[in-house]
Amino acid sequence: MKSANRWIAGLVVGVVLMSAACAIAQDWPQWRGPNRDDKVAGFTAPQTWPATLAKQWQVKVGPGDATPALVGENLYVFTRQGDAEAVLCLKAASGEQVWKEGYTAPAVTGAAARHPGPRGSPVVADGKVVALGATGILTCFDAAAGKVLWRADPYPNVVPTFFTSMSPMVVDGMVIAQLGGKGTGGILAYDLATGAEKWRWAGEAPEYASPILMTVDGTKQIVTLTEKSVVGIAAADGRLLWQLPFAPERRAYNAATPIIDGQTVIYTGAARGTYAVAVEKQGDGFAAKPLWSNDKIAVQFNTPVLKDAFLYGQTADGNLFCLNAKTGAEGWVDSARQGRGFAAVVDAGPCLMALPSTSDLIIYKPNDKQYEELAKYKVSEMETYAHPVVAGNRIFIRDQETVTLWTIE
Repeated sequence: MKSANRWIAGLVVGVVLMSAACAIAQDWPQWRGPNRDDKVAGFTAPQTWPATLAKQWQVKVGPGDATPALVGENLYVFTRQGDAEAVLCLKAASGEQVWKEGYTAPAVTGAAARHPGPRGSPVVADGKVVALGATGILTCFDAAAGKVLWRADPYPNVVPTFFTSMSPMVVDGMVIAQLGGKGTGGILAYDLATGAEKWRWAGEAPEYASPILMTVDGTKQIVTLTEKSVVGIAAADGRLLWQLPFAPERRAYNAATPIIDGQTVIYTGAARGTYAVAVEKQGDGFAAKPLWSNDKIAVQFNTPVLKDAFLYGQTADGNLFCLNAKTGAEGWVDSARQGRGFAAVVDAGPCLMALPSTSDLIIYKPNDKQYEELAKYKVSEMETYAHPVVAGNRIFIRDQETVTLWTIE
């Protein structure tokens, strides 16, 4: 009997641990997901895609383009309400508000005023939520109660032309953010717990891209596009490790997150093409050696996703594409234009999901030979600029005013 009880207890514990692991696997705690690579964990595609998705709830939250963060059963939404930028904590199951905390923030003006809300996605780590507003104000909140823990604004009123769009990240207990703009700014690290500045690299101002982490020969590096370059910065102390010129041309911007494949960095920008370099240890420093380039295919406001050695994304002209990540050779470029170069593409395992600004959620096969669409769903009557957040059969959609939960039935 005791043996049976122990077996049952062990089974219960195992089920609880498996459930917890599944919940963690489906978290989307920051820009482009847990590893900032737009890969969805644990998604099972239906054998036949339904004619429509089921709407479970919709909440008006105010203007913004920031992708929500999902951790456990809480959804953290960064938005603008009146003269304030605010983080809202919503129950993922119902959309019910758990807490809201904000701060007065300057208005977005000029050509960028069409998008008055924040663009950068919040990051949730160690019980805290960190959000970077459109005017460069970085704030850390308590994730459970919403209390403001600290705030930083090292370059007051200095922003890129179309205001701050980068999404902060957390590395080894530090918040990494690119702050400033228009020739003045840099990459800064703050202690997540206290807000104390740990280091600052002020070699170049930001534009619109968000950073990603890579490790080469045991050295963690912050890799990102800046105002005129692609750089690798030592995560430990902010030292510049390597730098390549990548200045925008004509009506183009540095907005895409670099893609990391082992020691390979792939970066891309409109009017310039797509490039791959190998980052290697060289003496006491590092060097980025060219591997390949494709001057025909490039993105504007989209970061391609890497899947099975191929890149899937949307060109600056709005066409979905596939590119060989080992050689740079074109797989295919679809002839249909899906929006105006604003799109999110996520790897959901057996399928890819694209959400252009047209608010059509496009489901298609990961196929390097041709574009093969599986389904298409209208998920909003407004334009969409945030990524879809996919967890199990749930898809959270943030448009310019609302958040909606759709499910695959």
